[in-house]
Amino acid sequence: MNRLHTQPISEATSPAAQIYSAIKGSIGMVPNAYVGIGSNSPFALEAGLNLDAALKKGTLSGQEQEAIKLVLSQASECEYCLAAHTTISKLHGLSEDAIKALRYGQPSGNAKHDALAKFTRRLVGSKGSLPEDALHAVRQAGFTDAQIVDTILAITSITFTNLFNRVNNTVLDFPPAQ
Repeated sequence: MNRLHTQPISEATSPAAQIYSAIKGSIGMVPNAYVGIGSNSPFALEAGLNLDAALKKGTLSGQEQEAIKLVLSQASECEYCLAAHTTISKLHGLSEDAIKALRYGQPSGNAKHDALAKFTRRLVGSKGSLPEDALHAVRQAGFTDAQIVDTILAITSITFTNLFNRVNNTVLDFPPAQ
């Protein structure tokens, strides 16, 4: 059950109502996480959506973005984001086995995705300067510096929604992740 104020979409006023309308027009629904964020701070919702819009213009494929989001959602144990990004990952062509492997740090069948997942885990699980060998490994897997920067942006984006959903205990509107 949501723990933060959540206003029904039908009662939303501008700017939240405009944002919800755009989301619904784009994906056919307004996910509960977005309703929760927008109910409390439409400007935070807009900022989060803008991060994701920038990612879509960036250097990472949809599968690569989802690999990062699965790793972070698993690490933070965010049930909502695991459910959402398991569903979205399938839409991007990742198999159920690959999704589970990426979440749990096992070989997924795609060495480049595995390297990206390992880099992501190492970056968010360390303090101070990232060890040189972690940067070297992700570059050896074929990632450019631009892709490394876009990886950091993807980490920033999913961290925001992971934290929000953990505080809010957002009600699932996606099938639970297995």
